[in-house]
Amino acid sequence: MTIDVYQQYFAGSCVIDGRQRHAVDVRLTGDSDQGMIRYEISVNFFPHDDEEDFAVSYDGYCAETVYENKGRRSRKREEAMLESLRETADRLAASVNGSIDWAHPLREARRG
Repeated sequence: MTIDVYQQYFAGSCVIDGRQRHAVDVRLTGDSDQGMIRYEISVNFFPHDDEEDFAVSYDGYCAETVYENKGRRSRKREEAMLESLRETADRLAASVNGSIDWAHPLREARRG
């Protein structure tokens, strides 16, 4: 079972495949299967050329597994990961020469 623990769109900047990306989808995703739990933080830059364009492409996607072990979902563990989410997301964005404008969210955060 996969669940988006946290998801939010922010203004951002990155050039991928010669195309300027103006937004980024930031997520903390939990995935549990057969007694194992894995959490991943991901960033995905997409064009967002106008306010109505939220067509997300996946050629600007980067992810990092931040926790993997036996067990199940833990709200306490998720809160601890959310505290370091920005640091990890910034590092992932920098790996593709991108940046996230945390001061300018494009949508409200969704929590699952």
